Amino acid sequence: MIRTATINLQPPLPPIAENNRLRLFSGSSNVPLAQEVARYLGMDLGPMVRKRFADGELYIQIQESIRGCDVYLIQPCSRPVNDHLMELLIIIDACRRASARQITAVIPYYCYARADRKTAGRESITAKLVANLMTEAGANRIVGMDLHSAQIQGYFDIPFDHVYGSPVILKYLMSKNLPDLVVVSPDVGGVARARAFAKKLDDAPLAIIDKRRQAHNVAEVMNVIGDVKGKTAVLVDDMIDTAGTITEGARLLREHGARQVYACATHAVFSPPAIERLSSGVFEEVIVTNTIPLDESQHFPQLRILSVANLIGETIWRIHEDSSVSSMFR
Repeated sequence: MIRTATINLQPPLPPIAENNRLRLFSGSSNVPLAQEVARYLGMDLGPMVRKRFADGELYIQIQESIRGCDVYLIQPCSRPVNDHLMELLIIIDACRRASARQITAVIPYYCYARADRKTAGRESITAKLVANLMTEAGANRIVGMDLHSAQIQGYFDIPFDHVYGSPVILKYLMSKNLPDLVVVSPDVGGVARARAFAKKLDDAPLAIIDKRRQAHNVAEVMNVIGDVKGKTAVLVDDMIDTAGTITEGARLLREHGARQVYACATHAVFSPPAIERLSSGVFEEVIVTNTIPLDESQHFPQLRILSVANLIGETIWRIHEDSSVSSMFR
């Protein structure tokens, strides 16, 4: 049986008064997460009609007055990415045309984030394109979680709140009292993320996997920088897609004497053949959050899913009350 947990970062909020101008809506990509957020905030998701025409075009209608309201739209742009992104844009446009005072797009998983710069010439910077689309659709503010590259915030000319899923993962790891921890970055690009993670684990030592990537979704692991022999290695990344990088990294850590290997990532993209790789026995646990919904076919014994609903709910409440979001992570 798969294990799912909610890590409480703050006490539940009191129910929001009926005359409050905060309104919460959900797209179709992760309704269970949106419902958890709504429960944390003590309110219901706003009513919405969602239909598809015979050719696949989407129709959205907001079913209550939101004139003068602060609207928060929860929609991770996960698989099928293009459908969910287009749905978010249509909902934003519908809210703008319904005279919402402010529209905040809450995007637990930001799509097209891996194309954040030109590396070979004559290619699109799709992370910037998505930012332009959301702004032009009418979003006044964005809430994102664990961006693949933090520089994406600079692609927006509207406020962007970058929230991290690490507090719920850290709290879970600390509750396990794992001995001789070493935090491992699966590549050089993730060193800053791993270093911040290690600092929160009582300044645990850091190791780095030196990797040469031959092509997209194909990784070749070369060497380990740091001491992992006899230690509990915690591999930290923002997402797990095909799991090639993190699985090869785990095998290399085992070869270098790591006693146990845990994988931690905020976003469980899990494109084939991720499930086969992750359940191959190299990991004690694969710890992810519920920013992206996983169906039963994607579950395996080592999987541990933690809920970020309370974290997102607290973020929404603090933005609405004009209090600090960054103080949540100090």
